[in-house]
Amino acid sequence: MKGRLGKFTLGVLGLLFAGQAYAADPCADYVPQERPQNVGRDIVGQELDTIIEQGSMLFAVYEDYPPYSWEEGGQAKGVDVDIARLIAEELGVEAHFNFVQAGENLEADLRNNIWKGPIVGGRVSNVMMRVPYNSSFKCRVEQVVFTGQYASESIAIGFDKDSYPDEKPVPAYFRFDTVAVQNDTIADFYLSAFPGGQLGGNIQRYVDMRQAMGAMERGDAMAVMGPLGQIEYSLTDASGVHQPPLPGFAVGEWTLGVAVNFRYRPLAYAVDDAIYAGLSDGRIHGIFESYGLTFQPPER
Repeated sequence: MKGRLGKFTLGVLGLLFAGQAYAADPCADYVPQERPQNVGRDIVGQELDTIIEQGSMLFAVYEDYPPYSWEEGGQAKGVDVDIARLIAEELGVEAHFNFVQAGENLEADLRNNIWKGPIVGGRVSNVMMRVPYNSSFKCRVEQVVFTGQYASESIAIGFDKDSYPDEKPVPAYFRFDTVAVQNDTIADFYLSAFPGGQLGGNIQRYVDMRQAMGAMERGDAMAVMGPLGQIEYSLTDASGVHQPPLPGFAVGEWTLGVAVNFRYRPLAYAVDDAIYAGLSDGRIHGIFESYGLTFQPPER
């Protein structure tokens, strides 16, 4: 998962930094894109009837990405894994999982896992989990149906309680205090762009959020900045988390959903209905709570 949110920033959230360019019509500069032609069913996916008949469906989830998706003792675990199982249960089938690496950007992930398949090896999946939703980006990847928004994610600051016994840290504190981030993520970009580059010497960059949280636990950093869920999952009795105002941060929160091949609209509708049911009866909320996470509902 190295640089996953950094890739998201460049591929999707970067559009939000463009100000009002797409405010009136997010698809104003739409350009028709390649569509897969003359390819077999095993390449482009499966219809809903086929999935029901075979009794199982395949979900693409990111590998080694706690608390969202990972394997432990040969078992798939995580928030996204459990939500995928909920979807499969609603459709009356079993959930199987394809653990995938992040590509160069979100478009590559969708191409490799949903509508075309990787150049070498691998396979497409029926549904891809944890897909950031943005209306402008949606217009640029028409081979995919973006649906089933099941949660939101947002940026937070984790902190060592002994280092901040009275006041919780805000970005301005990092002019003097050390802060850990995952390299090439939106938190890294935000702090690096702080006016005048004042924070540069105090930003410590790590391969992933687990290492960043570990740095704070060891006392190598006084705080950590990144997605709320990943921070909450690694909190200890000695650390806390909060979400202060972040001036100038246009993308501090985003919506997460799923992706389905554009050829299979009935499947996309069925998945969306399953997620809606899970949101309505509180099951998805319960999944987040079972991992010690705050559930942030999607904007539906």
